[in-house]
Amino acid sequence: MSITPSMNRRGFLRAAAVAVAAGAVGATLPKAHALGPVLGTVIDYSAAAPGAADIKAAGHLGAVRYVSGRRPGAEWMLGKPVTASETQDFANHGLTVASVYQYGKDVTADWKQGAAGVVTHAPQAIAYHRAAGGPTGRPIYIAIDDNPTRAQYDNQIRPYLQAFQAALQAAGYQTGVYGNYNVVDWAVADGLGQYFWMHNWGSGGRIHPRTTLHQVRIDKDRIGGVGIDINNVYAHDWGQWTPDQAAPGQAQIQQGVDALRNLSTQ
Repeated sequence: MSITPSMNRRGFLRAAAVAVAAGAVGATLPKAHALGPVLGTVIDYSAAAPGAADIKAAGHLGAVRYVSGRRPGAEWMLGKPVTASETQDFANHGLTVASVYQYGKDVTADWKQGAAGVVTHAPQAIAYHRAAGGPTGRPIYIAIDDNPTRAQYDNQIRPYLQAFQAALQAAGYQTGVYGNYNVVDWAVADGLGQYFWMHNWGSGGRIHPRTTLHQVRIDKDRIGGVGIDINNVYAHDWGQWTPDQAAPGQAQIQQGVDALRNLSTQ
């Protein structure tokens, strides 16, 4: 599938700026609260997509799935991006999905482009999410798959998350942040994100109190022959959705979508 941004750079940045200033779209939606008993497990994967029946039989609630394409050199990631047939298979088996955007990694990590990268990344994330049946009103997790320094956070990651959150908010979505303890802590302090998916790299064995999902096992398990990661769920609302479900606060969200469309055509 070819993903073409539906707005020009100027329109995109203007919409993001309006969302930051107004803080309107999604502001009244409930935030995810976390840490208490583990409520279940969800998985994530990229090499291929195991069947929903096998995932359910293994006892999981669903999966966090990529709303991003395969980067050059990672053509083996046959599980990227999530598809509509996959999310419908989940729904047919009583499972749900959450969305995450990650295209680059290591030296090509998305956040290393700072706010400028969001002009490309956010429209791609939204387009893939929609193509898979994803509704508005739900978060898209933004992956910070690293153990960054505070300087990297201040100079690159924070601007990246700010711009991405503004773009998501303007289009009617909430924001999730995937990162280690420090990234989650810094993002919370900066008012970035409503959902937090924590990984262990650089976390020193700590679990942040705002953690929604916690990635606890990587590359040690398989379902249907596909390698998976396992995540503990700490919130009843972990950003999950089913294809074309009704979104919360739909009237307010639609106003934001219309505003974004109008700005992009000016």
